[in-house]
Amino acid sequence: MNPSILSVKDVHVEFRVNQTKAWPWSAPGIVRAVNGVSFDLQPGKTLGIVGESGCGKSTLIRAIAGLAPMTGGTVHLDGQPIDYGSKSRLQDLRRQLQMIFQDPIASLNPRMTIREIVAEPLIYFRPDLSSIDRTNAARDMLDRVGIADHQFNRFPHEFSGGQCQRIGIARALVAKPRVLLCDEPVSALDVSIQAQVINLLKDLQSELSLSLIFVAHDLGVVRHISDDILVMYLGGMMETAPAGRLIEAPHHPYSQALLSAVPVPDPRAKSTPQVLEGDLPSPLEQQQGCLFQSRCPKRFDACKTTRPSLEATPDGKSACLLAGS
Repeated sequence: MNPSILSVKDVHVEFRVNQTKAWPWSAPGIVRAVNGVSFDLQPGKTLGIVGESGCGKSTLIRAIAGLAPMTGGTVHLDGQPIDYGSKSRLQDLRRQLQMIFQDPIASLNPRMTIREIVAEPLIYFRPDLSSIDRTNAARDMLDRVGIADHQFNRFPHEFSGGQCQRIGIARALVAKPRVLLCDEPVSALDVSIQAQVINLLKDLQSELSLSLIFVAHDLGVVRHISDDILVMYLGGMMETAPAGRLIEAPHHPYSQALLSAVPVPDPRAKSTPQVLEGDLPSPLEQQQGCLFQSRCPKRFDACKTTRPSLEATPDGKSACLLAGS
């Protein structure tokens, strides 16, 4: 196996918050948004991170990019540890790790033309380039994502959501990063546009030798672009495996529930979604035992007291007490 381009080890992200209905002198609550996540991203591959809203997947990739403070763990890029406290190292990190955000319109400056938006990163990452060179680089990247040349001097509000996401992709790629962090980039788009954006990302990945981390709450979307999939719940890792294996035979009950909720386009197929009981527990609460035990249809007594670690399954790992069975 090739050396990992990005190695994430035991990352924790915690936030202190003032609890409602508490006394003024009460200690603040602690939200454990990310709780001990580890993975390795191989060059040219895509890791899909999936889970329902509030599981910590977006916080995880923001922490990797240096946009949210980590309270524990390490991140290595090309085998070198990332020093988030060093301004020069962080700038180099941001050039190599770029993000695409969930809301395509809100992520673009409404006062700038798309030419200025896409060329702007080069001012910081490539100060050696002239204004003409930056403009040409922006023009080339916009052409790659399917934005016509005559639209070059328009503003973001003149484009559709799908087009704005293409502009956001162009902005992220103009500095030629090696890793692209995609924070639910298609969740705000129509289904047909989602397919177009995913196909565009796959084409660009091949052309530019990119490694991707693709975050989504829909396992049906993630399956089409990912080589490996990581399933998260309440900040923790539930299961990780190659995409094909996890889709065909998910081991963890939470992964099974997510997969059962994926719509099946064949009307003759008999598929009954597995409805999970209850709501996602509050991240402020200290969870005893398995993180998923309060909603798991396969729970038994030991699940209430024993926190399972990631155990090997065929071609993957699962944080379930049934992993060895």
